[in-house]
Amino acid sequence: MDLESLRKVRNIGIVAHIDAGKTTTTERILFYTGKTHRIGDVHDGNTVTDWMVQERERGITITSAAITCEWKGYTVNIIDTPGHVDFTMEVERSLRVLDGAVGVFCAVGGVQPQSETVWRQADRYNVPRLAFINKMDRMGANFARVVEELRTKLKANAVPVELPIGKEEGFKGVVDLLAMKAHVYDEASLGANFTTEEIPAGLADEAALARAELCEKVADLDEGVMEAFLENGDLTEEELKGAIRRQTLAGALVPVLCGTSLKDKGVQPLLDAVVDYLPSPLDRPPARATDLKSGEAVERKSDAKEPLTALVFKIAADAYVGRLYFVRVYSGVLKKGANAFNPRTKKRERMMKIVRLFADRQIECDELSAGDIGALVGLKDCTTGDTLCAEMKPCYLERITAPQPVMFMAIEPKSLADKDKLEESLALLAAEDPTCQVRKDEETGQTVLSGMGELHLEILVDRLRREFKCAANVGKPMVSYLETVTQTAAAEYLFDREIGGKRHTLKLKIEVAPMERGEGVKVELARDVKNAFADAHLADVLKQGIEDGVATGVLARLPMTDIAVKAVAVEMPDLEAADEIAVRGAAVMGFREAAEAAKPDFLEPIMKLEITTPPESVGEVLGDLNARRGTVLDMDAKDDMQLVKARVPLAKMFGYSTAVRSLTKGRASYSMEVDGFEITPKNVREEILAK
Repeated sequence: MDLESLRKVRNIGIVAHIDAGKTTTTERILFYTGKTHRIGDVHDGNTVTDWMVQERERGITITSAAITCEWKGYTVNIIDTPGHVDFTMEVERSLRVLDGAVGVFCAVGGVQPQSETVWRQADRYNVPRLAFINKMDRMGANFARVVEELRTKLKANAVPVELPIGKEEGFKGVVDLLAMKAHVYDEASLGANFTTEEIPAGLADEAALARAELCEKVADLDEGVMEAFLENGDLTEEELKGAIRRQTLAGALVPVLCGTSLKDKGVQPLLDAVVDYLPSPLDRPPARATDLKSGEAVERKSDAKEPLTALVFKIAADAYVGRLYFVRVYSGVLKKGANAFNPRTKKRERMMKIVRLFADRQIECDELSAGDIGALVGLKDCTTGDTLCAEMKPCYLERITAPQPVMFMAIEPKSLADKDKLEESLALLAAEDPTCQVRKDEETGQTVLSGMGELHLEILVDRLRREFKCAANVGKPMVSYLETVTQTAAAEYLFDREIGGKRHTLKLKIEVAPMERGEGVKVELARDVKNAFADAHLADVLKQGIEDGVATGVLARLPMTDIAVKAVAVEMPDLEAADEIAVRGAAVMGFREAAEAAKPDFLEPIMKLEITTPPESVGEVLGDLNARRGTVLDMDAKDDMQLVKARVPLAKMFGYSTAVRSLTKGRASYSMEVDGFEITPKNVREEILAK
């Protein structure tokens, strides 16, 4: 792909809180760009991007779907992401590979909890954004209030580039503040036809004020138009458009548009804004990678002539072609039949088949070039987060980090004949979804499936049954506790055993220290320990042994986190004759002794909860939260309802939807997301140990 073609590529994501209208907006985009000839509807279960059976039954997005379409000579690659908190990993890995995003907000609900989460994720990857205030036809729609919430709750410099014409049932179009014209939509043509008219008399003053504010804000940020604004007190449409683009790319401005996707109004101007204001791959900074040989940072520009660098950001099972490896090419070209190098496995991968994506359908092609998003078929040993690069200039991109699962359930085959099939299917699910983890409980021998919540686990089990034709018995969902240490300690361990008729003696000193919450696990070997082994492979075995100890814990054999472990000394009569079994055994047992000395404790997942309740029920809601060990963080009035923000242990949230409905006569709603892990109280610790 030449540079001129690359300038006309937009890789964007549609992100938002559940039910804000992401999938409906995507379906309208596909209709207006000519990709579909009928409009899919979430309620009718015939959408293109929600193609999974489970998505269509529940009316929610579970997996991010990628689609390529054309608009006014531009190629737009769209990823429609889930809004439900249980599938936050899908949003995380999509934002990692996208150049821009459209945040969709409900004109009634405004900035909701999951909106804040996805906005923070986009902030982390410095993704330029537009905001689209959807559902302007709904009762209670309030454009100005949502713009204000974007500014206060998300700290976004939100500036309207459109105003709504009418609201609620009277919403019929938008005022374009750059051209100072009104677009009024024709409902008979499903919004495909609209007329451009003069601004209605009743809106003229408001539009003039809004345009003046837009010009002022843009001129304050952009020196390129400041002089013209000071001279004329106004800016031309072209000057405004150029300045808004520059400031959106810099992350200094968020243009705000509005409409109603379900009623087919305002989607075409949104598409225009995507090509006018969001970046092409050339507008993004070069991808930062690490050189495999030197370990130094290297940059890869978005150019087909640069060495190949691509990231596998998602794996999906496909009924016809097997496994699809979603890939974003940052530099160079991936060619069909050619080889690419995987720095993790240090092996070549052959590109057997390359496809462009249209949700669950694929269109075969010969290559993917810098800036492209597509999928590969037939890779042998590749996982989510792997880099594919040029063998002569090997480098690797930073891997995608998955959040810690907070719930688990026991799972077993219905019959002995299904055992191998279940294990194989679970391994495939875990490879697709990094937040789905499978482990064997050492004490009970049970297989344990972990995920991000009850819905996530329910979907995983449903997919096992339908997609993989694998029947399984499952236990009830339970909270995933973790272990950690609360202080620094060191311990020496002497491994002295006879193995295979030969005596093996090895003394190991290990230090363990706590880390900040959310920092994960850090395992390292002191230089003297690394150099002590004649065979470098044994140093790797020692590290793996410590990692095995961390994964199996010390109190209740639960995985440990937020812990730093260092092997500081090793002694052995004959280190050159060290045995792999002895080294691994010393590492596991040595770690456990050090961890037991460092005051281990349990961590429990804490949820951030947001409840919208009638004011008369606030007392009952707060009393119930108190009984659940909850902490109220904030209370605020929202229209005629009360907003309660709290933190509550996940263990106390089972059956909450029924309880809150009962307390408020069915009028309250709530949403929650994982806020982190905290040390458990003494009584909870005793309960876990008793189990």
